[in-house]
Amino acid sequence: MDPHPAIIIRPVVAQDRAQWQPLWDAYNAFYGRSGPTALAADITDLTWSRMLDEAEPVHALVAERHGQLLGLAHFLYHRNTIMAAPVCYLQDLFTLPAVRGQGIARALIEALYRRAADDGAARVYWHTHHTNAGARQLYDKLADDSGFIVYRKSLD
Repeated sequence: MDPHPAIIIRPVVAQDRAQWQPLWDAYNAFYGRSGPTALAADITDLTWSRMLDEAEPVHALVAERHGQLLGLAHFLYHRNTIMAAPVCYLQDLFTLPAVRGQGIARALIEALYRRAADDGAARVYWHTHHTNAGARQLYDKLADDSGFIVYRKSLD
């Protein structure tokens, strides 16, 4: 018997909310957004509704095995000033710690590559924290490190 049965990568659907929420919460906790610094519930609700709205550029894929969600990938399309086709930004990627090393993150990224190509995107890109060494080992196999540093300024 296969110790790691096939993973299904598919778009998120409304019925996934109960299983998606703990993944989303764990992802946010990984980046220090929990307890007193947790995202406001209305932001989570808005994010969820955007992913289900076909008019929105925000989308989500989930990794499922035996009916259990094990990972997520949230992404969006946007225009770019140096190419005609849109680009795809992989904003959030997370797998349950208990299933890491089983190819789930790779499957999510590779499915996103196929989806983005099918949707006419010219490129997929993402950011990760420089301390995220475990994930970077995978990312270095699947994409090129652009060498760019991200700057940001909150406007609120």
